Amino acid sequence: MTSTQLPSRPVSFPRQYARTQRFTLGVPRTFTVSPDGARVVFVRSSSGTERSHALWVLDLTDEPRERLAADPEALLSGAAEELSAQERARRERSREGSGGIVGYAVDAAVELAAFALSGRLFAAELRAGTARELPVPGPVIDPRPSPDGRYVAYVVGGALRVTGADGEGDRALAEPEDAHTTYGLAEFVAAEEMGRSRGFWWSPDSDRLLVARAHDRAVRRWWIADPAHPEREPQVVPYPAAGTPNADVRLYVVDLAGERTEVEWDRERYPYLARVHWSADGAPLLLVQARDQRTQLHLAVDPATGATRTVRVDEDPVWLELLPGAPAWAPQELGPEGAADERLVRIADEGGARVLAVGDRALTGAALHVRAVLDIGTDDVLVSASAGEERAERETGEIHVYRVGERGEERISQGVGVHSAVRGGGVTVLVSARPDAPGSVARVLRDGAEVAVIGSYAEKPALTADVRLVEGGARRIPCAVLLPSGYTEGDGPLPVLMDPYGGPHGQRVVAAHNPHLTSQWFADQGFAVIVADGRGAPGRSPAWEKAIKNDLMPTLDDQIEALHALAKDFPLDLGRVAIRGWSYGGYLAALGVLRRPDVFHAAVVGAPVTDFRLYDTQYTERYLGTPQDDPEVYVANSLVTDDGLVAPEEPARPMMIIHGLADDNVVVAHTLRLSSALLAAGRPHEVLPLTGVTHMTPQEQVAENLLLLQVEFLKRSLGLEHQGPHRP
Repeated sequence: MTSTQLPSRPVSFPRQYARTQRFTLGVPRTFTVSPDGARVVFVRSSSGTERSHALWVLDLTDEPRERLAADPEALLSGAAEELSAQERARRERSREGSGGIVGYAVDAAVELAAFALSGRLFAAELRAGTARELPVPGPVIDPRPSPDGRYVAYVVGGALRVTGADGEGDRALAEPEDAHTTYGLAEFVAAEEMGRSRGFWWSPDSDRLLVARAHDRAVRRWWIADPAHPEREPQVVPYPAAGTPNADVRLYVVDLAGERTEVEWDRERYPYLARVHWSADGAPLLLVQARDQRTQLHLAVDPATGATRTVRVDEDPVWLELLPGAPAWAPQELGPEGAADERLVRIADEGGARVLAVGDRALTGAALHVRAVLDIGTDDVLVSASAGEERAERETGEIHVYRVGERGEERISQGVGVHSAVRGGGVTVLVSARPDAPGSVARVLRDGAEVAVIGSYAEKPALTADVRLVEGGARRIPCAVLLPSGYTEGDGPLPVLMDPYGGPHGQRVVAAHNPHLTSQWFADQGFAVIVADGRGAPGRSPAWEKAIKNDLMPTLDDQIEALHALAKDFPLDLGRVAIRGWSYGGYLAALGVLRRPDVFHAAVVGAPVTDFRLYDTQYTERYLGTPQDDPEVYVANSLVTDDGLVAPEEPARPMMIIHGLADDNVVVAHTLRLSSALLAAGRPHEVLPLTGVTHMTPQEQVAENLLLLQVEFLKRSLGLEHQGPHRP
């Protein structure tokens, strides 16, 4: 070593975790398989720390090979990527923190891909491996080729436009009447809560489109300011808070000349346009929901007239869950002979189980808890599912891929883990993450045999998560337990850190390695870390998820039950218990120290929902009704009201409250109201405002230092200031 060289220092886990965006960079994702089974398209960045994603193709020849189909750096000539406000908002809704080609769409043959970069429209010829810019006005959002590959539709300035795939003939098909109207975009609650990120759909014949029109004049306006820059005007955000008006959403059939026909349904009773499906297997299919989400209609559309026909009515006394990939039409070969209605593929809660059904026939039973439809073939349906209630204990945290048909179901994923899949042309891309190995593996299967593995450039984590997946308490609550690396029984009991999300749509106890890395890092600072998925969390049974209707307290009760049950088998010091969480987990952390200070002694409260009157309609009203009809429910489930804290007086427990000032999902008013109520009650707490940070924390320095500051606060609050990280 020369005098000018310095020994390299190992990168700390918090720094690595931040710069790799939670080890997601360099990982192949967003797979599409061509219908002839000849190629797989995907996006991937060039390393585990590179944020810009490129478009790749895996050619499935005799010797499969990967090739670059579109390179953002070359297409932008090295210029930095610039995002419009609408594109930033779209990425926030999908929790997308990286750059480059983060999404793309293809034609039916998977020969043409369209994508936006810096608000400019690009098309890639996937067979030839060439990419070029199409000269259209911008900034472009959500470009999508027609199935025949002749056109590309896209949105700019709230208008839906179409251009030829050769860049000729660009024109507007639907233009907004005023500043409150958009065509072709998903409104806030559709993108944030319903899982519908799209606002237009091509017909199978490529001669017209279904186009959503959203009008938000009636939606309440909020102003989100940046206090660090008082010279800047606040951002005006239409935000439909619980009990207030939503955007008015309509649907039109629009042809390539711009002629439109409105699709008719009872929008007053069923205002939520939840799903749209248009394939060659049947008429356009809509799923529309009542505002209380207890009734929904499956509607077949006549594209010539806009008239709709009710195919099926679903009702549930609690709520109806929206799930990916359904409803859709099955091909004639899969369904029974008779009306097309009998080929309706759906996921339903029947007989206490969440099942896959075709028409009125349930193809699965209580053994599986179906989570998504991945693909519909001529003789089977590919689904994602976890174990049903009867065998959940043997498969804690596992999610598998199954082929389901008339003869039953067949698991195609093997081994303990979390598996997902994409299929086409006899080829399946099976992505598997396991608890005993970092990252995930994307295997390409043809007729069940592996023909390729798609490379991952993800970094190897600086630590290894040693996760124990167990169940705790009489309710058999799924739990993950992590102890310090090298811990032995002679080291004695450990202070406890509960590390939940703990709410709807947020499963944290999964049979995979990387999701537990942060919990392991906290464990290595000297804690026993427990992650528990109590009632309300997904993946177990409909009754488990719906046990929180009008009462979110079971989510806290189950954290406590899991804690006390696991203390019988693990070295837990119940006199020193902290809890941390973000979003719903932040709400749960604050709820713990405010409602049960006898159990929890400190809390890190990240971006919490403290007053549900300030959260959005579609999510909040599903669980709590409306503030007008159920005011007492809102009081009982909130942390604060207009009169102050909803909590016992003593004892007071310290809280660190963290919130991004640019958060347009859980706005910072939640934290400010909680802080004001705590101050009025004389409760110890500290607030950490994050300038320019949204509900995500993609900024590297912010994400790194947040972990370090949380550990310092937890040790200080539990009297562990002089305790360093655990040393094996």
